Parts: sequence; C-alpha cells; structure tokens
Amino acid sequence: MKKKLFISMCLLPLLFAMVALLPACKKNNDNGAAPVITSVRINSPSPMDTILSTGNPTTDPSWSGETGKYVAIVGHNLQNATEIDFDGVPASFNRALFSPNSAVVQVPAIVFSTVDTTKLYTLRYVTTSGSTTFSFKLGPPAPTITAISNVFANPGDSVYLYGKNLVLVQHLVYGGTAIPSYKSSLDGTALGFLMPAATPTAQIEVVTKSGTVKDTINATPTITGISNEMAAPGDSVFIHGTYFNSIQSISFGGTAITSFKSSKDMKTIAFVMPAITSSQSGGPASVTTKFGSAATVYNVEDFVDGVFQNWDNVNGYPWGLSNTSNNDPQFPGNTGWYGELFDTAIASNDFSWWGGGRGVNMGGSQWVPASDISNNPANYAVKFEISVPASTPWTGGALYVAENYSFTYVARYTPWMSSTGKTTPFSTNGWVTVTIPLSSFLTNNGTGTAVPSIKALVGASGNTGMNIWYINDGSTIVKSFALAIDNIRVVKIK
Repeated sequence: MKKKLFISMCLLPLLFAMVALLPACKKNNDNGAAPVITSVRINSPSPMDTILSTGNPTTDPSWSGETGKYVAIVGHNLQNATEIDFDGVPASFNRALFSPNSAVVQVPAIVFSTVDTTKLYTLRYVTTSGSTTFSFKLGPPAPTITAISNVFANPGDSVYLYGKNLVLVQHLVYGGTAIPSYKSSLDGTALGFLMPAATPTAQIEVVTKSGTVKDTINATPTITGISNEMAAPGDSVFIHGTYFNSIQSISFGGTAITSFKSSKDMKTIAFVMPAITSSQSGGPASVTTKFGSAATVYNVEDFVDGVFQNWDNVNGYPWGLSNTSNNDPQFPGNTGWYGELFDTAIASNDFSWWGGGRGVNMGGSQWVPASDISNNPANYAVKFEISVPASTPWTGGALYVAENYSFTYVARYTPWMSSTGKTTPFSTNGWVTVTIPLSSFLTNNGTGTAVPSIKALVGASGNTGMNIWYINDGSTIVKSFALAIDNIRVVKIK
C-alpha cells in the first residue's frame, strides 16, 4: 500500500512561499556555517507576502497581537535549528517545515508583562553550527484605558487604571502629575499605582513600548443595581453604583429623596423611602452629583408597565399559590397584596411545583414589545420582589422561571448558593428586587446553553404565559420553605 502525505491546507501558502524562495538550480547546505536571517514574512495570497522585518529597526513595522500565527523566517543555513526565540520566549517548531533557506514557525504565546526587555523585539535563531539574533518588532498592541478604580482616592491610596495592553510602561501621568512607580497586572488589564499628593489637571497619559493612550479623569456616577425597586414608604432602599460623591439630588420613581447616606467608598446610597409622590407608573431612579448624572433605563415604583402580576390591580388571582395576603407579619413592609409560597418536607428531586402551593402560574402577557423581539436577550429581564423570613431561610432547591409551562429554557434563581457551590442560608431584611436577564434562560433545566434569541424564548408575538415555581432539584430534603413574591414584570434594562 502506498503511503499518502497530508499537509494542512492552512500551511500550504506558507510552504509555497518557502519553495518560491529556494534557488532553482543550486543546493544550499550549511556546510557548518552559522545561520543567517534576511527577513521575516507572513504569507498573503495577494498581491505578495507581507514583510514583517528586514532587520532594520528604524524602518521595520511593528507587529502586534499576532501570537499563534505562522511566519516564514528567510535566510541561509536554517535547516538544523535547535532553538528559536521570539522576544526571548522559545517557540515550538517542526523541522519538516524547514529548508536551508526558510523555516515556517508558529509564534509562541507571549506574556509581555513578563518578558526580558533586553530581548524585546528580537528573534534569536540557534542551529547546530551557531546562532544569530535578528531585529523583529513583535510586541503587544497599543494600550487602552476603560476605567479608573477610584478617582477620589486619598494621596497614598492604591489606584488602578483598567484597560488592555497596559504593559511595558515607560511613562505614566495621572491628573497632570508624573507617577514614578507603577505595576502592571500579568494580563495587562490593570495598571496599579499610589494616588499622588497633587492632581492639578484631569489629564491621564500612559506611554508604553507599543504606543500611547490619553484619557481624562471622569467622576460621572453610575447606577448598577437597586435593592428594592418597588419600595413602600418606610422601606430601606440601597442604590448601588460608583462615584456617589458630592450628591446634589436623588429622584426615586419621581419622588425626591432628601435624606440619604452615601458609603465611604461612594458605591452605595442608603435611604428610607418617604411618602410616594409619583404616579403608579413611577419613573427612573436618578442620582445627580456635581460631576454628572446617572439614571436607570427602567422605571422604579412602576406598578403597571410590563407587569404580569401585582395582586392589587394586575392579574390578581393566579393559581398554584399557598396564599395571598396584605398584612402577614412574616413579610412586613408591603402595603399592598402579594403572593405567598409555603411547603415543608420537600423531597429531593421533587419537581411537583403544584404540591403545597409552590408556584405562581400566569396567563399570557406581553414579555417584550413585538417591535423589540429581535433585541438582545440580555437587554430585557424578568424582575420581581421577594421576602424570605430569617426564621425560614433557604438552603436548597431553586426558584424556576419558565415560559408557559415549558422546560425548554429555564432560569434558575439560587441565592443561597455561591458561584463556587458553597451554600449559605439565605433570607432578606424586608423586600428585595430580583433581576433575571432573559439571557439567563438556559437549556437542561437552567444549566445548559443560553437561549439564542428573545423569539426563541417567547415566540414571535412576545405574548405568552409565565411560571415561577419553587423546585427542590437538589439531592437532600428541604425541611421548610417560605417566600412572599410581588410585582412580577419584564422590563428593559439596557
């Protein structure tokens, strides 16, 4: 049987380039001579190979972000290589791709924050007959800045610039002041330093071996979350975000908040909800500081828009509940009606959500406007308020959110379990808001692949039923379970 030689199609252009570089009628053996490099190229189908280096650092282009690609090293006496280093990092290679005049080599993965800077921009080629070092300007891409950890840090406090390729730093200016000492993270996504004593301007400049990035210090606040979006008067509310400094005003659903407290790290605003002066459709939560303003895309204190169920004036009587109430002392702080789910001794892998009244089953309603069906699932979320008494904390099972009794895509809510699988009893201090993006609906009972589109979840019309069930999908018995739930809705969050 004849043996066939198979060559990776992705290497054929490079091999053809190598063959083209070989002399037509002349053998070239090293004869004990040291290697010589004349150029480094990457094959391009048209119009010709791209020259990456001719060995002249003043005229050669910089090549960045291309680790893992194959290059052709061109020269003489290259066939007997024993070591090839890019920026001091050894490459793996296959001598079957070598000839006396060229070598096809894959550029190794390089962590530029750890390279020996004396070997940066060099290609070292070693054979059994000698070695040579060739100028090759391979480095990281130009740096970028996306965020600052704390623009209000005190002098001497640690501050971090976040972005990409913040490595091989040569010069750093923050707030118009030169920073003498700084350190890059291993992956180049953070650059740490100590806040200087003076920041006379808003200027930021980072100069690296591969480029310069300039930015300005920006303290505009952001809102990333709210503890209870449907707070009743007297409820505690926490707004989470960044740069809550020098606050001038806060509006919560159209109600002015005049008494509040901002945390020392400026990431939380706490207040007690006053008498509500806005309408049932509420409004956004907004924070204005002397540096700028932030507001939520969605409304808070909105008991009508996008609501499936609020037990007051929207779909007040779904089935599957243990009870409805407006004054249960187990769940204080809600002045309206709400649903209650209770059960005891729930066996492991018990999916009988109807047993003991552990579900809320709602008829068809508009999840997403028909005009927004093509929107990204991450832009919309199911939201609702819950209250879990400390006397009956959650330690197992999951709250399932499903579309019209379907298990094709399910979102699981398990606040008692951390991302590492550690279980901690969960309860709430009053009512809190749960936010579940539609992108969190997954196959395999909420543990598999994400829903590809809103249409795949709720159909072309966007109008369908919704179910929220407590299911013990764990391996141990849940002794008791108690939950109050209210204001089930779907809203745009981005």
